Amino acid sequence: MRRLLLILLFASAPAGSQTPALTLEQLPRPTMPPGERGPVVPSQVERWREEAKALEYGDGVRRDEVAAAKLYCRAARYGDAESQFNLGWMLTNARGIQRNDAEAAHLFAAAAEQGLAQAQNMLDKMGGTPLGDPPPCLRPPETDPPVAAAAPAPQPARGARPASLWATLPLPSQAPPAIVNYVKLVAPEYQLAPALVLAVMAQESNFDPLAESPKKAQGLMQLIPETAARFGVIRPRDPSQNIRGGMAYLRWLLAYYQGDVQLALAAYNAGEKAVDRYLGVPPYAETRLYVRKIMASVGGQRVHPFDSSIVSPSPTLLRLRGG
Repeated sequence: MRRLLLILLFASAPAGSQTPALTLEQLPRPTMPPGERGPVVPSQVERWREEAKALEYGDGVRRDEVAAAKLYCRAARYGDAESQFNLGWMLTNARGIQRNDAEAAHLFAAAAEQGLAQAQNMLDKMGGTPLGDPPPCLRPPETDPPVAAAAPAPQPARGARPASLWATLPLPSQAPPAIVNYVKLVAPEYQLAPALVLAVMAQESNFDPLAESPKKAQGLMQLIPETAARFGVIRPRDPSQNIRGGMAYLRWLLAYYQGDVQLALAAYNAGEKAVDRYLGVPPYAETRLYVRKIMASVGGQRVHPFDSSIVSPSPTLLRLRGG
């Protein structure tokens, strides 16, 4: 049937004319893929990306750029930097889909924040920081519970103990007694509940002072070099300095997000720039799982006391609270 239509089109065209090419506006716009059911693990995100590549280039399958864009979008929503870059490139080059430089800029920025140098190069060529809210392919899937900032936590006096609910939470059973005692001793200096500090430490390093990640995060609190320098940690492998540096960062994040534990945890894992960009917990599979596990270990406590003198609040909070 399709071949018959093409024959009719050519037969009706004036002599010497050519079939007109599609304009950019006539190229298809992929519909948003539906949200996923249940948690999404990193291996699933990688599989979407590889399937998208095969469809984009016709590698072993019939070439289908629209289907590729949908899969890149699906992976991009879970923070896959390569998928974000590839989809941005398709959008800027109208590779089988309509061009959209505004969405592409956001995608390049998201990938650049995760260290993809070619994404930063593309973003620089486009003029730098993108404007407006993130596009649909960078927003949390529809099946996720809506992100809303917690109500502001009570602000204790300097040096005051955390709220009583935090004081009653059980501490991780696998935590070495020496580390538990040190955290109990030092946490009040940073106005932090020991349960929160130890829950973060358990997830970050499982209490291994020699732990090091592929991104060069080190020690019990897994401080990357930039964070260590930011909070005055000279020897990240020194357990005492490492714990104090992690506590200083947690205290700063809780002040920045006015006691919102979920946002502070997401920023500890992915950085506050990512939390601000995505207006909440970033759509990274790793970060979502990280936040979920720590929140479960602290009994779902959404609010923690904070010191408002540490830093001005994030502008994201006003948007999340409808201000």
